[in-house]
Amino acid sequence: MTPLGPVLFAFFSDHLPVQKGLRQSSIRSYRDTLKLFLQFIGRDAHRPVSRLTLEALDADRVLTFLRSLEADRHNHIRTRNQRLAALRTFFRYAASRFPEMVVHAERVERIPVKRSPTVETFCFDHDQMHSLFAELPTDAPQHARDRALLMLLYNTGARVQEVADLRVQDVDLHDPLRVRLHGKGDKWRVCPLWPETAALLRQLDTVRSLRPDEPVFRSRLRRPMTRFGIYKLVKRHCMRLVTAGPRGPRVSPHLFRHTTAVHLLEAGVDINVIRGWLGHVSLSTTYRYAEISLQMKQAAVALCTPPVDSSAVSRPSIHWRTDPDILQWLQSL
Repeated sequence: MTPLGPVLFAFFSDHLPVQKGLRQSSIRSYRDTLKLFLQFIGRDAHRPVSRLTLEALDADRVLTFLRSLEADRHNHIRTRNQRLAALRTFFRYAASRFPEMVVHAERVERIPVKRSPTVETFCFDHDQMHSLFAELPTDAPQHARDRALLMLLYNTGARVQEVADLRVQDVDLHDPLRVRLHGKGDKWRVCPLWPETAALLRQLDTVRSLRPDEPVFRSRLRRPMTRFGIYKLVKRHCMRLVTAGPRGPRVSPHLFRHTTAVHLLEAGVDINVIRGWLGHVSLSTTYRYAEISLQMKQAAVALCTPPVDSSAVSRPSIHWRTDPDILQWLQSL
């Protein structure tokens, strides 16, 4: 019997952070999946998690676990697929170290990913963005921070964790104006800043402190803002911009990311530039923004002429078979 503890420890301490180069936020996603899976196996095997062995992890239990996610926990299909992807990675790793796990890893690989409806992507239009910044309050010190944070989200299309991790040393507020963002896969990218964004960032106490490791955005308690704090900030200021209801968008910092992508696309920026701007690995991820831009669809419609009533416009009908000049020319060949 192979003890499970050392395998899990090596998976989380070496394989994910060192071999795959994943960031802590991604590792936590794997942790949550394995924690749910092991608790499920413990209940199914009637033994504590501490006494489980590697042999207790098989493909049949993976299938049963996935069904329970939907039936008992009422998880969405996308969540179920995400858990399956994490388990596939773990089983591949286990199979690479223990040959007896190869059969189970192959069976887990063959578990199909369920199809789910495409999530509708929303974004703010230009009028909504102008309205947001025009009506932001300015009567308290934290409002300067809020304005700078929202402007940075719109300027860069950064992910919320990238903004939460931002440090003073990552922002250049003298020519060239730019910010360095630490994104998924431990990758860095550089985004240019508008002069207006740089001016707002210069007003922050954290930036004026000139301490390189200081977080750019702090809470009222002088602690680094978390992704959840940024989410609450965005929701507080942007809820009035959206229409409530099941068809309305979910207000979150990621809504600014969609908005940045669509506005860049509408401005005529090349799709490859937008991919690098947002830090997408695959160009297909960026292409979806072309589907949600109503302005670009309207421009495409304007390039097409609608069909006209045949009774209103009568076009002459030319039939080469009855044209004597053409027939004479053909006869002369």
